Amino acid sequence: MTVLTGGSSPERDVALAGAAEVVKALRAAGHTVSVVDTVTGPLSPDRQAALLTGAVDREPPTPEELRSLRERELGPAMVDLPELRGADVVFPVLHGRQGEGGELQALLQLAGIPFTGSDALGSAIAMAKDVAKGLLRNAGITTPDWAMWPSSPEETAALGLPLVVKPSRVGSTIGLSVIDSLGQLEDAVAVARDYDDDILLETFIRGRELTVGILGNTALAVGEIIPDHAHFDYECKYTPGLTQEIFPADLDGATTAALQATALAAHRVLKLRDSSRIDFIQTSSGTAYCLEANTLPGLTRTSLLPQSAEAAGIPFPELCAKMCDLALDRHHGTKAAC
Repeated sequence: MTVLTGGSSPERDVALAGAAEVVKALRAAGHTVSVVDTVTGPLSPDRQAALLTGAVDREPPTPEELRSLRERELGPAMVDLPELRGADVVFPVLHGRQGEGGELQALLQLAGIPFTGSDALGSAIAMAKDVAKGLLRNAGITTPDWAMWPSSPEETAALGLPLVVKPSRVGSTIGLSVIDSLGQLEDAVAVARDYDDDILLETFIRGRELTVGILGNTALAVGEIIPDHAHFDYECKYTPGLTQEIFPADLDGATTAALQATALAAHRVLKLRDSSRIDFIQTSSGTAYCLEANTLPGLTRTSLLPQSAEAAGIPFPELCAKMCDLALDRHHGTKAAC
C-alpha cells in the first residue's frame, strides 16, 4: 500500500506528521508501505526518516514557501507512479484544498486506484465551507450565520460581533481571525486572502468546543477541546500540552446521543464516506452549532479523530486498518485484512 502525503497546502507539516503515525502503524502490522509526497515524489528511506518525524512546527509555512511548493506539485502525472498504480490501496494523509478538495480524489478515481476517504464529490462539498453550510442548514442542521466576502455592509453587520473571518477552503484555523470591530475587517480579510480567494465571514458562537469522529456508518466518542489560547488555533492544535482534549466529553447521555446523531447526519448530508470528523460549538443554552466537516481528519499524535476512536475502543492501528478495509471492500467487494 502507499501513503500519499506532504502536499503544498498550509497544513503540509500536519500531513507529514500524520503520515509518520500511519506508516508506523501499518508497518507494525506487517504491511509493506511506500510513501509518496505529492510535491517531491516517492520518498527514499532516508527522506522518510528526515520528513516523517511526527513533529509539527509551531507556525505553518509562509505564503512564499507555499507558492514554491505549488510550483513543484507532481500534478496528474502522479497517478503513473508505480507506487500508486501498483498499490492495493492508497491512503491519503493530506490536508487543504490540494489534498482534500476533490481534485486529487477525482484523479485517483479516473485512474481506477482505490483510496481511503471520501470521493471527489464529498471532498469538494465539504471543502467549500459556504456550500457545506448551505446543505447543512437545508437539512435542518444548525450552523452559524455566514456571508461570503465581499458582502454588503448590511449583510456584514447582521452577523454581529465578534466576527470570524477565515479562508473558506483551508483548515487548522490557518488564516483565521476573530475581530471585535468592523474596522478590523479589511486587515482580517487580507490575512485570510494569503491562503484562499474565497473568504467566509461567520457569526462567532461562544460555547464549548466539541467534536465527533465518524468511522463507516458509526459515530464515535464525543470529545471536548479546551485550548490554553483564546481560540483553538494552529499552535494549540499541534503543540502537546497547550490544549485539554477530553474523550469522552463530560456530557449526559441524551446530549451525547444527540451530537452523535447530528454528526452522522452531517456526514451523510455532505455525501462523505469512510471517515470524517464533525466539529461543533455548544452554547450555554444547550444549542449545538455544526461548524464544519473534516473529510481527512488529522492523524498526528495530538489529533482528534484517533482520540475519538480510542475512546470508542478502537486503537490507532485498528483505525487505520478499518479505513483500509472500507476502501478495499468498495474496490474489490471483499474484505481484506489491512
